[in-house]
Amino acid sequence: MSLAAPGYWARPDLAGTLRRHWPLLPLAATVLFLLAPLPAGDATASGKVGPADAASLLLVLVCAVQALRGRVRALTPLAAAVLGAPAVGLAVATATAGDPYAALPGFVRYLQVFVLVPAAVVLLVRDAREFRLAAGCFVVLALVQGAVGVVQYATHTGASYQGEYIRAVGTFGPGDVMGMATVVAYGLIVATAAALAPGLPARLRRIAAGCALVLVLPLVLSFSRGAWIATLAAAVLVMALAGIRRALTVLAALAAAGVVLVGGLGVGSEMVGERLTSITQVSSAPDQSVTDRYTMWAAAESMWRERPAAGVGLKGFPAHRDGHASLGLSSGSDTAGAGQAYIRQPLLSPHNMYLLILSEQGLIGLVALAGGWAALLVAGLRRLATGAGAGAGAGAGLGAGARMRDCGLIATGLFVWQLTDFLYADIGGPSTVLTGVIVGLAAWWALPSPGAAGPLRGAGPLRGTGADPGAPGPVPESSSGR
Repeated sequence: MSLAAPGYWARPDLAGTLRRHWPLLPLAATVLFLLAPLPAGDATASGKVGPADAASLLLVLVCAVQALRGRVRALTPLAAAVLGAPAVGLAVATATAGDPYAALPGFVRYLQVFVLVPAAVVLLVRDAREFRLAAGCFVVLALVQGAVGVVQYATHTGASYQGEYIRAVGTFGPGDVMGMATVVAYGLIVATAAALAPGLPARLRRIAAGCALVLVLPLVLSFSRGAWIATLAAAVLVMALAGIRRALTVLAALAAAGVVLVGGLGVGSEMVGERLTSITQVSSAPDQSVTDRYTMWAAAESMWRERPAAGVGLKGFPAHRDGHASLGLSSGSDTAGAGQAYIRQPLLSPHNMYLLILSEQGLIGLVALAGGWAALLVAGLRRLATGAGAGAGAGAGLGAGARMRDCGLIATGLFVWQLTDFLYADIGGPSTVLTGVIVGLAAWWALPSPGAAGPLRGAGPLRGTGADPGAPGPVPESSSGR
C-alpha cells in the first residue's frame, strides 16, 4: 500500500491549524512565558510586569478584535453578570480608598486577573479541543519548571531552607517561593484529570499518568505545605468525580511514588517529615511564619471591622497593617539562594485571599468576587454531575458526555486547587496571571453559551483538523476560520 494512499497517512495541515486556532497563541504565551527566568538577584521582580502579563494584555486585545468581528462565543446574561460583577466591587473599593491614586494599580491588577483575562478565555476558547490545548500548556510549564527545581535540589543551588540551598523554586527565585510549587501543582492536577478521563485515548491517558507521577517529586521538593494541601484536596475531588475504580488506581500509583521518593530513595525525607508534622502544629507550637500569618489575619479582620462595607481600599493593607497588628508580627521574611543574596522581604499581605478582599474591598468586594467563584464552582460541579451518565450504556462508542468529561475534571480540579490555596495565600508574583486563566477555564466549563442542547452537548472526535463540535455552546459560522 502506498504511503500516499488515502487514509494511510496525511500530512499535518499546520497552516490550516494555525488559521483556525491562532487566537489561542496569546493564551498559550500567557502560560508558557512563565518559563522565562527572573533577573538574578532581583527580589522585587515578582511585583513587576513580566512577559506573561504582556501576553495576557495581547490576549485581551485579540479577544476584543475577535468580538468586534463576531468570532467569539456568545454569553448568557448570567455569565456576563458573573464575569463582570467583580469590576463593580473593584471600582467601589478604588473610589472610596483613602488615596484613590495609590489604589489605581491594584484596580488594574485585579481587573486583569479576575475580569479581563477570564472573560477573554471564555470568549476565545471555542470548543473542547482548544480547551485541551490550553490545559496542555500547564503540563508543559510544570514539567520544565519542575525539572529546574529538581536540579536545584540535587545541586544545592535552590532557595535557602533550614540553612541549606535546596528548596526547589524553579526560575521564580527565592522572592517567590510559591511560584514553582503553584505551576507544578497546576500541571499535576491537569495530568491527573486527563489520566482519569474516560473519553481520551488510552495512550494519552498513560502519558498523562506518567506526567502526574513525575511531577510529584518537584512538588515534594518545594517544601510548600500550602501547595501540598491544595493539591491533595483537588486531586481527591477529581478522583471522586472520575469514579472509585479509576481513582484508586491513580491514587495507589501516586502514593507509591511518594513512598519510593521520600521513603525508599530518601529524597528530603527528614525535612519533608518535619514539614508534614508542622502542619498539625500550627496551633500548638507554630513557627514564626505561622505566627506572622495569624497576626496578619487578625489585622485584616480588624481593618474590615473598621470599614465593613468597602474596606480600606485596594493596596491599603500595607499602610494600615501596623495600626491593626499586634507586637507578635515580625519585620519580614528572610530570602536567599537561587542566585540571590540575602534579602529581608516585608510582609505586605495577610496571605489569605478572602481576608485580603475583605480588608481592602469589604463585603461589597467579597460578595462580588467570592460570590462569583462560588457560583462557578456549583455550576461546574452540577454540569459534571448532570452529564455523568451521558456516556453510559452498551456499545463500543462513548457518549458525548464522556468525551468531554476531561474538560470538566480539569476545570473543576484547577479551580478547587485555587480556591483552597486562597485560604492561606493571595495573589502576587509572576504566576498570578495564571489565576485569571484558571478562573476563565472554570467559567468556560460552568457557563455554557446560549442555545446549548444540554449540560454536556455532544463532543466530536479528539483527532482531526476541523472544529470540535463539543463546544459548550454554538459558535457563529464566521468563527470557524474556514
